[in-house]
Amino acid sequence: MFWESVLIALDGLQMNKLRSVLTMLGIIIGVGAVIAMVSIGLGVQQKVQNSIASLGSNLLIVTPGTNSPPGAVRLAAGSNTTLTNRDMSAIVREIAGIHYAAPAVSQQYQIVYGKENWKTGVQGTTPEFLTIRSFKIAAGSFFTKSDDNTRARVAVLGNTVAINLFGSASPIGKTIRIDKAPFRVIGVLESKGQSSMGQDQDDTIIVPLTTAQERMMGITYLHSISIQVKNPELINKVQDDITKLLRTRHRLAPNVENDFTVRNLTALMATMTETTSTITLLLGNIAAISLAVGGIGIMNIMLVSVTERTREIGIRKALGATYYNILLQFIIEAVVIGITGGLLGILAGVAGAKVISVVAGWNTVISGAAILAAFGVSIVIGLFFGIYPARRAALLDPIEALRYE
Repeated sequence: MFWESVLIALDGLQMNKLRSVLTMLGIIIGVGAVIAMVSIGLGVQQKVQNSIASLGSNLLIVTPGTNSPPGAVRLAAGSNTTLTNRDMSAIVREIAGIHYAAPAVSQQYQIVYGKENWKTGVQGTTPEFLTIRSFKIAAGSFFTKSDDNTRARVAVLGNTVAINLFGSASPIGKTIRIDKAPFRVIGVLESKGQSSMGQDQDDTIIVPLTTAQERMMGITYLHSISIQVKNPELINKVQDDITKLLRTRHRLAPNVENDFTVRNLTALMATMTETTSTITLLLGNIAAISLAVGGIGIMNIMLVSVTERTREIGIRKALGATYYNILLQFIIEAVVIGITGGLLGILAGVAGAKVISVVAGWNTVISGAAILAAFGVSIVIGLFFGIYPARRAALLDPIEALRYE
């Protein structure tokens, strides 16, 4: 009787093709919207994770100044000069668990080569920066400790700077002018794209730390220290040890706030992942509302179908069809609408995610779990919203049904 009920249900849908398609449309849109929205949310989540990971693994960044809460007393002017080379040396010497550490200073400069010019950030740092920040050399080489010790005027270009100044030509060995001072280009970095904050990581020039501090900026303090911890289990301990060491070195009283900040990028990634997961869930739930609307559409059309086929139901009951036979027939009809709409919705959702990725340039990730969940919900909705009309049909009195015009 089950397969016979399936055939009868399919015949009923086939007799009203347009109505069946319009009924499925709500489910198709709902399933497609859920898959597309979740794909966008997962794409954002993946992009954020990749951007943070591209900054380096097991990374701590120490910067001068503090993140004071709203209303708190701000530090005095010039407090952003509290991080020094000696602090950097003390951290490397006294803190266990550190793999690499690289101090850095940075400032915006106008860069000139021939008739071309470009304004970008110039970073002064040490050779360890390349390993800590997971940069790779695409052409040429990186500067050495000897270059840093001798304050050499050498520069390594980010991909964006190289393209804007040299186009398709090789910049290796060429001389550029940074704030009117000549620098020889010795290398070009591989492209890393945008960071999680939308900044172009390739729009940079890297020079030796001493060159930047003494020959360009005339400073003795640091703007940041990037620290790579040996393994993730030690990162919180190293962060606490650095905080204690710098408080001691800067002679800060117990009731005085830090005049520096130690950022843990591993904790930042966890926070950002949690945030983007919440956004993805919100997008999916908003799209799922259309699935409920589609279910109401199924109930509406099934009630119409029961009314139209009242005499048919009466004849089937008169010929021996039981309550469960009639119930099964209409439930199957509703579930078939949900299944068919769900399958078409999957195709629409995957296609929509691909189109959004190509047209808008957004990163999208097709989730198998989202597809299965949306399809499962479409079946459940077909079943749930089909029960009431099916039960109403099954409870019809055969005599009254046969009299129905």
